Amino acid sequence: MQRVGARPTDDVCQTKSIMIHEFFQLLSGWSSLDTAIAGSAALTAMSCALPGAWLVLRKHSMMGDALSHSALPGVVMAFLFAVSMKQAGWISEAQKDAFLQVFLFVGAVVVGVGTAWLTEWVQRLGRLDSGASLGVVFTAVFALGLLLIRLDVDDVHIDVDCVLFGIIETAALQTVPGTSIPEPVLVNGAIFLINLLLMVLFYKELKLAAFDPGLATSLGIPARGIHYGLMAVTAMTVVAAFTTVGSILVIGLLIIPAATALMLSERLKVVLALSVGVAALSAVLGHVLTLTLPRMIFSRLGYPTIEDAGTAGMMSVTAGMLFLAALFLSPRHGVISKLIHRLRLGQKIAGDDILGLLFRFEEQTAIRPTDITVPDLVAKQNGISPWLMSLSVRRLLRGDYVSRQTTGELILTERGRESAKSLVRAHRLWEAYMAKHFELPDDHLHETAHRVEHFIDDDIQNRLQTELESPEMDPHGKSIPEKTEP
Repeated sequence: MQRVGARPTDDVCQTKSIMIHEFFQLLSGWSSLDTAIAGSAALTAMSCALPGAWLVLRKHSMMGDALSHSALPGVVMAFLFAVSMKQAGWISEAQKDAFLQVFLFVGAVVVGVGTAWLTEWVQRLGRLDSGASLGVVFTAVFALGLLLIRLDVDDVHIDVDCVLFGIIETAALQTVPGTSIPEPVLVNGAIFLINLLLMVLFYKELKLAAFDPGLATSLGIPARGIHYGLMAVTAMTVVAAFTTVGSILVIGLLIIPAATALMLSERLKVVLALSVGVAALSAVLGHVLTLTLPRMIFSRLGYPTIEDAGTAGMMSVTAGMLFLAALFLSPRHGVISKLIHRLRLGQKIAGDDILGLLFRFEEQTAIRPTDITVPDLVAKQNGISPWLMSLSVRRLLRGDYVSRQTTGELILTERGRESAKSLVRAHRLWEAYMAKHFELPDDHLHETAHRVEHFIDDDIQNRLQTELESPEMDPHGKSIPEKTEP
């Protein structure tokens, strides 16, 4: 029973305080293993983010999906080849892991270039679009990899879950012989440094090949070679990430950070830096949420035995959450910012219409209606909703563009009259310009001018006046107001 005088907001604040305390209490058990897992995850995500950014910029995002799937048979065959060499006595058990890494990366390069070439070959031979050819190639090659796993599953221990979804928690326990460095940190850290070095060395070539392959070719830059090189590097990166995030979830680390960065900036260097930053944040925050979120949620739902989740999966979920945050909150491309911009633009246009109508009433006071207010008349003529019109009137009143009489009518202030004069001037200059250059009936000129008058600034007005040789009348015989000198 709620105690007398208690407010619901007090209970909400208390619940939030308990959840925050529980969150930090769960994190208090952070160990060196968690640091190894978070570090491995961060380096894996960062190594994937660099080639992934170029894939997104080149509009080849689905090629990353294809490579993450088609690399599977290469991984399986490299593993089987290393095991076969060991069973034949050519290499020892200690040498097998080293040879396996070499076989994996060689196979990755072959698979990356081969997938890109095979996709183009299928596209040309079958006259298919790029999406269809990608679907044919990567599903067939991925199925081949799964078949190879099943054929040898009795003789060779290949963990299907590890290959498909990754087991980063177990991988972080495997350290480099003679050191305490986790193998994923060393492998993915090396891949990240290689990718970063290649990007720095070939930044100009990558940029030209991404945005204008024709220009790159004309300048002697092999755009096609750059493409195949990017595919090879991406495949190598994907293979290195298999033990941590698997072949399924790696596509999220390739594409989502770059897509998030593009929501936040349009400058290439900033996009690349943000891609790496978002990837690292997704990894670390993903592991943090793995340790805290499942227990906090499921304990309240009656499932106390669920204490954590897979870090690899939570990384992708976190990356998706960051993308959604950017999608809605991005200052320029976010949904909310676009809605705010549209609202402000709608307010401005509705306010301009009110100012323009009041100015025209002052020109010809005899036509001013007495049975309807100006905002209602503007709303009726242009289909503007009452709430938007109300916001526009408030904006005009706050800006001292209009004042309200005791009778409720709006009249122009001196500031509003100057703004309305410029608006009507832009409208009539545009009508005169359209009448001069296009064979249009007079009744077709007003609607076009009504749409563009809100965006014609003083500079465009001056250019129109010069082009039209300073006309005094518009095509309807109405005087064009003179520009007020500051």
